[in-house]
Amino acid sequence: MREISDEAVVLRTYKSGESDRVVVLWTRQHGKLRVLAKGVRKTSSRMGGTLETLAHVTVDLVKTRGEFYIARHVQHKTRLATLRSSYLRISAGYAVVEAVDAIPSDGVPDEEIFELLTRVLATLDDESFDPALVPSSFFFRLLALDGSEPVVDVCVNCGRAGPLVAFDAQIGGTLCDECRQGVTLSNDALVLIRRMVGGDLASVLREESPRGSGEVTAIAQESIEVHFGRRLRAPQASAPLRAPTDR
Repeated sequence: MREISDEAVVLRTYKSGESDRVVVLWTRQHGKLRVLAKGVRKTSSRMGGTLETLAHVTVDLVKTRGEFYIARHVQHKTRLATLRSSYLRISAGYAVVEAVDAIPSDGVPDEEIFELLTRVLATLDDESFDPALVPSSFFFRLLALDGSEPVVDVCVNCGRAGPLVAFDAQIGGTLCDECRQGVTLSNDALVLIRRMVGGDLASVLREESPRGSGEVTAIAQESIEVHFGRRLRAPQASAPLRAPTDR
């Protein structure tokens, strides 16, 4: 049997049998893996408290003949106590890991995505950062890593510098008044997106509800959904809080 040790983030979990659980991990060296945690739902299990959605852990796994690995040993790499103490931070974290889980790359390592994911969790664990725009900034960064970062400096259709008055996720950027389609874009939202993708993200995340943030949240989610070709169930602060699970 093949044995591996790696660092991982738990993307989601779901029940299996009487006392087992399947855990979907994004690992540093092995990409996305599906792991069977035997007996983890028993009260006596030592792994039960570590294999929760959003956990940042180190794992020892054994490969089975099927699609699953078996969890042998798991321990926390980072506790993320601040993140777990806040409804808004947990909600933002669920949105982030759901997007990562949508990436079709089982078993294909992508350390850049892993590093981005752990940095986002650290951001959500830092009380000096407001969590509201963290998922949106993460979605924009994922698009950039795939070469699909939205165009926000000129009209994506004709190349004019402005005025830019709309955004269309289907074609990936802002549009001028002559090429207008998609959703209306306020100047506040345009400025905010430019700050987020242009190197001023840390300052943005230290502001509470910057002007245009509602528009940017909707644009970022639509953009990542168009990119993946599927709807995400990223929970909002006003929605019931649910950890990502198998559909």
